[in-house]
Amino acid sequence: MDTPISQPTTAQPVGATTETTVMPPEWAPHERTWMAFPPANETFGPHGSQSLARARRAWSQVARTIAAVEPVTVVADPADEQAAREALGEVAEIVTIALDDAWMRDIGLTFVHTASGAVAGVDWIFNGWGDQPWAPHERDAKVGVEMAGPAGVERIGSPLVNEGGAFHVDGRGTVLLTETVQQDPGRNPGLSREQIEAELHAKLGTRHAVWFPRGLSRDYEEFGTRGHVDMFACFTPSGSVLLHRQDDHRHPDHEVTRRLREVLEAARDAEGNPFEIIDVPAPRTIVDADEEFVDWTYINHYVADGLVVLCGYDDPHDAQAAEILARAYPDHRIQLVDARDILCFGGGIHCITQQQPRPRLRPEAPGRAQATPHA
Repeated sequence: MDTPISQPTTAQPVGATTETTVMPPEWAPHERTWMAFPPANETFGPHGSQSLARARRAWSQVARTIAAVEPVTVVADPADEQAAREALGEVAEIVTIALDDAWMRDIGLTFVHTASGAVAGVDWIFNGWGDQPWAPHERDAKVGVEMAGPAGVERIGSPLVNEGGAFHVDGRGTVLLTETVQQDPGRNPGLSREQIEAELHAKLGTRHAVWFPRGLSRDYEEFGTRGHVDMFACFTPSGSVLLHRQDDHRHPDHEVTRRLREVLEAARDAEGNPFEIIDVPAPRTIVDADEEFVDWTYINHYVADGLVVLCGYDDPHDAQAAEILARAYPDHRIQLVDARDILCFGGGIHCITQQQPRPRLRPEAPGRAQATPHA
């Protein structure tokens, strides 16, 4: 379908902003969910391959699950438009934008509220997770520009190299970050921690950052992101933090997750309060068919309207994780979706989704309220 394209805005210096914007937490009401349809590439395989078919089935299952509770828009490369319509046309809107890959959380806009209550999209610089040689990104770097029109929002440029899976906000002023991502020399060389925080706070409406020193072990292998926080920690509506815990001492993340917990135990939120930490044990499975350690995690879930889409692994711990998340999200139904064919390509359900919040309601008169129109 033909869609209008918004023009890029001029990026401001790091830490500068022309308007106050605030990223609502993931559980705030959604206008829709954005996803991307896996294209043929080095990650998923060529057209006609079994691996590409597996990826498309897995992505489509997530899209169908979310579409049962809220609208879904799927970005498809022009070469894949027909395939995307055949797979998802009856449950999702299909928008054509050139793609290199299909990790919408990282390549797409980060949606925020403006001071007026309208929705805008922050467009970070995307450079292939630190300009890694396996990650062509010329097309993906332009996705934020091109999706602003179909989303009906103003695009707000940022000079920061960043990805949506690399931070998590609580809606109360705190953001979770990882030193090996935002401070990665392949992403933001020459920027101080203070400069990075200033830009993130300006765009996300946060005022306090908690920095983890690293992420999970497999994230530092050849095809990793170098430590995305959405694989191991996230906030919940109560303000507590769900934290990945690996209990098998044979797995390298056994020690890693204990170090991450020590960091969080010593940290405070934007109000100066300690965090309530909810440990979420990793799946019992620790190696895949190739005897490689897996980075399977229940933290990388997606919160839709009234529904939590939880990574499932056909693992004995799936039910336990669902119970933990049901307590953490008491107003949401928990639905497990098999994510093994997503994790094997390098991410999880949170990585392939991006929420677009509804405009914030503003009181018009006592007893009345109206939604602020899109910018």
